[in-house]
Amino acid sequence: MPTTPVSSPPEVTPGLWKRCLWGGLALWLLTAVVTYATKNTTLLPTLILLGSFLVPAVFVMWAYERHGRDLGVGVILGCFVTGGILGVLGASVMEYYLLHPSLWMFVGVGLIEEAVKLAALMWAVRRRPRLHGIRTGLVLGAAVGFGFAAFESAGYAFNAAVTTKGIDLRALLETELLRGVLAPFGHGLWTAIAGAVLFAFRRPDGRFRFAGPVIGAYLGVSLLHALWDSMHGIAIWLVARLTTSGLDRSLFAQGYIPDPTDQQKHLFTLFSVGGLVLISLIGIQWLRSLARRDSTWKSTP
Repeated sequence: MPTTPVSSPPEVTPGLWKRCLWGGLALWLLTAVVTYATKNTTLLPTLILLGSFLVPAVFVMWAYERHGRDLGVGVILGCFVTGGILGVLGASVMEYYLLHPSLWMFVGVGLIEEAVKLAALMWAVRRRPRLHGIRTGLVLGAAVGFGFAAFESAGYAFNAAVTTKGIDLRALLETELLRGVLAPFGHGLWTAIAGAVLFAFRRPDGRFRFAGPVIGAYLGVSLLHALWDSMHGIAIWLVARLTTSGLDRSLFAQGYIPDPTDQQKHLFTLFSVGGLVLISLIGIQWLRSLARRDSTWKSTP
């Protein structure tokens, strides 16, 4: 009696992420042009969603194509959407009740946001005990981090667009461009690192072990997060230390960050951009060192 062959799941077309990137960028630019030309505010949600989700979603697609096909689309999509939403909700609640303006506020932001993203990651995979190992943690952690970044960017873009004088389309576009360029070096990178260490110590029965390296990785990425968010203030402080006039240093003790003078803007830009580049390089090197430790990293499709 002839048997009917079992069809295998369709393969993801190689390089799909590239077509999604360029196609999505073209659609975003077209939407921006039409919105600017027609002044049609009903297009703003389309513009915000395209600009906020394009880069994070494309990076998750790239991670799936290169290193996560065996994990399945469902778990990666669940981490991106569910983990991202739970992350921003948890961070919003905790930061509202626990944080107040102070010199160390960004340290608290880093600790809270990295904690809620890891908690969201653990919740998203709570019924999948087979998922463990460095590579799995890198891919799924990045999915949660990029989901968090996408939903957070949508909020920042909305806030930039809505002003007391009406809709500021230029501010919206500038916000989305900046956050799109920086997205690969922020939440996705940090949660990928912490997720890799977390999953490396996951037990066979699915329970997570909060061993010393796991706590150390969490604190390390929280520090990178805090330094990233604080770089504007750090750059201003360095300018104030290296120049003799123009800034009132007593404002720092009062919790205020003064603006650089016209003569100091070049030095300020050098410190702020250079600091972000340095933090990104540290994070990328940390991630690469974790990837080299996993024997399955190079053997994935």
